[in-house]
Amino acid sequence: MSRSTTVQSYKETTMKGAYSESITPPWSCDLFSGKWVYDNSTNPLYSWKQCSLMNDWFTCEKFGRKDLKYQNWRWQPDQCDLPRFKAKAFLERLRGKRMVYVGDSMTTNQWASMVCMVESIIPSDLKSMHFNGSLIIFKASEFNATIERYWAPLLVESNSDNPEHHRVPHRIVRAGAIEKHAMHWSDADILVFGSYLWWKEPKLEILWGSFVRPNDGIYKDLGMVGKFEVGLKTWSDWLENHINRTKTQLFFNSITPVHERAGEWAKNKEGNCYNETEPILQEHYWGQWTSTDFMKALERRVNELKVRGVDVKIMNITQLTEYRKDAHPSVYKKKWDTLIPDQISDPVSYSDCHHWCLPGVPDTWNELLDAYILP
Repeated sequence: MSRSTTVQSYKETTMKGAYSESITPPWSCDLFSGKWVYDNSTNPLYSWKQCSLMNDWFTCEKFGRKDLKYQNWRWQPDQCDLPRFKAKAFLERLRGKRMVYVGDSMTTNQWASMVCMVESIIPSDLKSMHFNGSLIIFKASEFNATIERYWAPLLVESNSDNPEHHRVPHRIVRAGAIEKHAMHWSDADILVFGSYLWWKEPKLEILWGSFVRPNDGIYKDLGMVGKFEVGLKTWSDWLENHINRTKTQLFFNSITPVHERAGEWAKNKEGNCYNETEPILQEHYWGQWTSTDFMKALERRVNELKVRGVDVKIMNITQLTEYRKDAHPSVYKKKWDTLIPDQISDPVSYSDCHHWCLPGVPDTWNELLDAYILP
């Protein structure tokens, strides 16, 4: 069986399982199956200039990108239409509530998108941003609502938890430890989780023990997926024992793909997402970096939670995002490190093919999320 056949079979199977059962109501169609349609009349939803709180990681136009077609693609489901996002209506449904995005920089990317999607309709004296370590809080005072981001790239406690200084050469995750993070989002009304790329580090270690006395702990090599499963178990155990099942809506994003190797979508082509200006048109395209084993592990854990009465909706954004090789920041972002001459002469070498320009693809993730957030 070919790789493409295997992936497609997996997708068809999962859409009959957790991915389907968790998110079909109230929609009669699969919002995650469709195609990208060029639409420069209704997209983008906002301008980066309207978003005064935009993060310089994602403002590609501000940092010199001239081709802006990536902003104009709209996701069109096969059997129905994705509801158009309306900021005022969304804020009304969020009135008096906390919405918290928990995870890594992809989660931050999505959080920044949502803030920009609503910020332009709020008067300047009725909105604010507050920073408290790993927690960033955007507040819409008129609605007594917050849209927050909590930095926890591996969800559980790790040595990469500092939001500013997390580029450690040797990542360690502490098994069973999540309360340090969870205490900051335990009373949220809407929780959106995301964690994947950080688990793809082969040298990441799992510690059974304390960071205070790490030499007394036990380390085990479980493989990348096995380590991810340990993290998911700690996360799911916490939800089962602590979450308010009648109040909190729970979501978990499926894998957010990267586009590091142009040869995956174009034969005999060197490079990556640099200078890419069109989506991938190959139906069911699936990058080698995107691991179905990780997706299966998440699905199993979510199914177990469902049996225990905890409803986590998996937002199956992977396939629709796979097509968008054109929508990464590439070289058009704030540079946090000084580039060396060899890098300057070779833009491919320092192109960011992980994160996403805004306006852009994360806006669609949020439109899909909006479709499943209940009043």
